[in-house]
This record gives sequence, C-alpha cells and structure tokens, in this order.
Amino acid sequence: MKPLKRILIVTNDSTVFKDKNRLLSAFEMFDGRATEVKNLVARLDTATTETGSKLCDVSYGVITTKYGFVPGNYMVTGYDKVMETKEDYIEADKNKGYVEQVSYLTRPFDKTIFCMPKEMFRLFLEFNDIGYGKLIAVTNPEFKEECEKRGWTYLERKGARVGNENADKIEEIVRELCKQ
Repeated sequence: MKPLKRILIVTNDSTVFKDKNRLLSAFEMFDGRATEVKNLVARLDTATTETGSKLCDVSYGVITTKYGFVPGNYMVTGYDKVMETKEDYIEADKNKGYVEQVSYLTRPFDKTIFCMPKEMFRLFLEFNDIGYGKLIAVTNPEFKEECEKRGWTYLERKGARVGNENADKIEEIVRELCKQ
C-alpha cells in the first residue's frame, strides 16, 4: 500500500472564540470565519477513495496573534487582541516568527492550503520560501500572477475564507494529487 499524501491546511485566528475562558484545541477554539476552513479540514480528512480507503492525511494549523503558529491539536486559551491589519500581521510575525516557521513546515507536505487575509499572505510571498508547486492559495486576485509564477494553484477568495466552490475545487485537486 502506498503512503497517503500529506496535506497541510493553514488559516489565521478569528475574533470569534468558542470560549475564551477554557483551554481548547486550536481547532475547537476559533469559530466565525474559521468555520469554513474547519469544514474543509473535516471534508478532506473524512474523504475516501473509490475503494473506500482514506484519501489523504490532513494536518491543520492556525496562525494566532498570541501564540504564533499552532497545530490544530495544541491546546490554547482565549485572548483579547486579534490581528486584523497589515501592521498587526507584521508585528505578530516579528514577535512570533510565524512566516518562517510555517514556510519551513510546508516542506514535508505534498500540498499546503493557505486560507488567510491578503496582507498576511503577502508576508509569505515576500519571504519566498515555499516550494514550487506546493501551495493552493485561497487569496486575493492581486496575487494570481505571483502564485502562477511559483507553480502554485490560485483560487480567488469567496465566502468567509474558502467558499463552497473553492472547497469543491480543492477536493478535486487533492483527489488528483492522491492518484499520483
């Protein structure tokens, strides 16, 4: 049996917390806009091949204001300030180094999916350390050409973070990848 393809899905924190006063996994903690991304994670994680076997191995992580990059199964508590502006993203990266960390973490994965605001995505473009062809970027049309130059799949952000049409397209891309 060939090994499963490894998929990493990354998003950023949300202003909507499930419960700021409890210790919850990063996957559970963030609601609101993050819900679309969590639905995509669940969809890919439970997807099966035509023969009924698991389609792929899915990992999930959240870039948070307080902790930097956090794998989805790590426990976090709520916090008051959530990054929302270009300056916030730059400041959080300066303090937590999430751009370098996440860029490095993409290496062992067959595909990485980014669902994040355009100014956060811009920091990854500027850092320029994610491999050719490794990324599916759900982002602003401004970055379409840059994504194509890097062999990345560009999908225009629709919906809160992903959109149903993009979720369908991402599953289609992942299914094709898993046939290889």
